[in-house]
Order: sequence, then C-alpha cells, then structure tokens
Amino acid sequence: MRLRRSRLYVPGNNPKMIPPAGLYGADVISLDLEDAVGPDYKIDARMMVSEALKVVDFGQNVEVTVRINPIETPWGKWDVKQIVCDRLDGIYIPKVESSEDVLQVDELVTEMEEKKGLQIGRIKLFATMETAKGILNAPEIAKCTKRLEGITIGGEDLTADLGGIRSSDGLAIHTSRQLIVLAAKAAGIQAIDTVYSDFKDMDGLRKETETVKIMGFDGKACIHPSQIEVIHGSFNPTIDEIEYSVKVKHAIEEAKARGSGVIALGNKMIDRPIVLKAEKILARAEAADLNIPTYEEIIKTQKEIAEAKKAERGES
Repeated sequence: MRLRRSRLYVPGNNPKMIPPAGLYGADVISLDLEDAVGPDYKIDARMMVSEALKVVDFGQNVEVTVRINPIETPWGKWDVKQIVCDRLDGIYIPKVESSEDVLQVDELVTEMEEKKGLQIGRIKLFATMETAKGILNAPEIAKCTKRLEGITIGGEDLTADLGGIRSSDGLAIHTSRQLIVLAAKAAGIQAIDTVYSDFKDMDGLRKETETVKIMGFDGKACIHPSQIEVIHGSFNPTIDEIEYSVKVKHAIEEAKARGSGVIALGNKMIDRPIVLKAEKILARAEAADLNIPTYEEIIKTQKEIAEAKKAERGES
C-alpha cells in the first residue's frame, strides 16, 4: 500500500524551500509550477524544478511529484517535457474537466519516457477537479488510464466556480467531495482531499481531516509542514482499529483451522466487508510503521486491565 496521507505543496520558484522539502515527513511532496508561480516566472520555475529533480536528495521514503500547469496553457506541455526523469514519481494535473485532459498528459509522459530511456508507466498521474464540469465527469476521468493512481479536489477554485462560500464546515464542496470519493473507489484508485488553508488553525485542520477520513478519503494536501503531523494522526489507524483488525485476522485463522467457512468474533459473525476493512487497516498500519500487537499480546493486556479493575473494586 502506498501511503499518501499528506501531500505538501512546495513553491517551484523558491530555491530555499525545495532542497529541505523531503525532510518534513510528508508522504508526498508536490513541487508546484502552477498556482504558486506567477506567469512571468513560469519558465524559471520549471528550470529550477527540473534541475532539483536531478540533484536534490529528497529521501527514499517520500513520493516526489510535480504539479504542472494545465495542459492547454502555453506552459503545460513544456512542463511535462522537462520534468520527466528518474526521480519523478508522479504528476498532478490541475483543472481537469475531462478524460482527454489526462490522456494528453499520459501520452506525452510515455513519449518522454521512451525518449529518455525510462521505464514505461512508472511515473503516475493524479487528476485534480476544480470545476463543476470536472466533478461531474470524475467517474469517467478516474478510470481513463492505468497511470492514474488518484484524483483530488481543488477547494478554492471549485467553490468559486460553484458560486459558493468557503466555510469551516465545508458545506459548499461537501457533495463534490462525496462524488470524488465515489468515483475514486469505483475505479480502484485513491481519493485525496484539498488543502486546509489556515495553517495556524490546528483544531480546524484536525476536525476537517477526521471528517474527510470518515467520508473515505485516503489523504489530504497541505501548504505548511506544521500540518503534516496532524494529518497523519488523523489518517493513521487508531489503536482500537488495529486491535480489532488483529482479532478479526485471528478469527479467520481459527475458522480455517477448524475447516469452517463461518467466521465469528465473540457473538458477532464476521462477513467479507469486515474482513476487507481489517486487511486494509493492518496494511495501512504496517505501511505507516505503527506497532501491531499480536493476538496473544492483546488478550494478555485485556486480562491485566480486567484484573487491575477488579483490584480497584476490592474483588478477589
């Protein structure tokens, strides 16, 4: 499982911010050639990012991506042509409204991989929907190419396109978020949420991140390194989720040992959706390098807690 809990935007025209970008602990960094860079600086930023991909050691555990300019702009195609290289893991495509927007980038990336002698198909694509048209076309976009590993939502631009108001409750883009999750899951790819723009409001960030996790999102974009820890804390499985998943796994193993197709945990029957959820939780916990106790350790701890409670009540 590729963790994409956090995706940190890094301005592509800031030479001080690019070299240390991999040190902050984000799962993904996105060197930004679009919104963070004004029209007069697009070419310089592209050259800087292209060179950084060749010489900067971002670390092995971070996925290095670039947000290009929209493919129909004067800069989009040249962005792709210059940034494709060994260290580039993925490209975020902004302002996507149709599958054709993604397929154009897909075709161009393939062309550059062939030209530069790179493995064909290794560089992944991610599509960002920022308009009503893009959101409504999300199901088609999400399944248009095998390179596409995730779709995401651009909160600010989408709110403006809808004529709504960006508020702390996210009401203006709530339905759009649901549609993005539905499209992503139906296509078997990841759903990544938009940024929380007030990087000083950690309580607001935590609340929004927990909400989108409940909705089914796999990660969230961020604009400041201080937001990463909060986002990871929200997306990581809880201790209770991990322990329950371990119990489900043990129940499956017990049923197999008995030669039974009936799986039960206590008095509750375990069906396939619960099994799949448990498998995903344990895979996510392992990918996040979280402690996963054994079934025996869990039972031992539970007994110790029960005995301690009895002692507090004065029971033998």
